[in-house]
Amino acid sequence: MTVEHTATAAPTPAAGTAAHTRAVVAEFLAARLAGDTGRMVELFADDVDWMLAENPGVPWIRPRSTGAECAAQSAELAAHTVAEDARASLDTFLVDGADAVLMGHLSGTVRATGKSFEGPFALRLTVEDGRITRHHLYENSRSIAEACAA
Repeated sequence: MTVEHTATAAPTPAAGTAAHTRAVVAEFLAARLAGDTGRMVELFADDVDWMLAENPGVPWIRPRSTGAECAAQSAELAAHTVAEDARASLDTFLVDGADAVLMGHLSGTVRATGKSFEGPFALRLTVEDGRITRHHLYENSRSIAEACAA
C-alpha cells in the first residue's frame, strides 16, 4: 500500500496531549503500512470502541473490540485485496488533545473478483494512556461492497 501525506494540522492548545496523540497515531500508521500486526496489537488498547459500517459482503469488515481483533483487520484486508493496487492518500491529520481525525482517499482491488473500489475516508482515533481506545472509520462502503460482489 502506498500512503501519501500532504497536509498537517497546526499545534493545539493542549500541545502536550496533542503531541503525544500525534506521535501514537504516526506510530500506528507506520505499523499498519509495514504490516506489523504485533506492534498494532501493542498500540491498540485491550478494549477498543471500534466502528465500521456493517458490510456483510466484505470479508474484512466485521465487528471487533479487542486490540488483537483490531490489529488483525489490516492483515485480513491485505489477504483479500491486490497489494500492488492498494492506495491511500492522507490529506488531513487533525489533532485535538486525545482525538485525531485523518481524512483522505483510498482505493484498491478485491482479489477474488478483480473489481476495484475507491472513495474518500475519515478515521477518528482516540489515544488514552498511549494506546488507541477508539477507531471509527467512515468510508465508501457501497463501492467496497460492489467490488466484493461476484
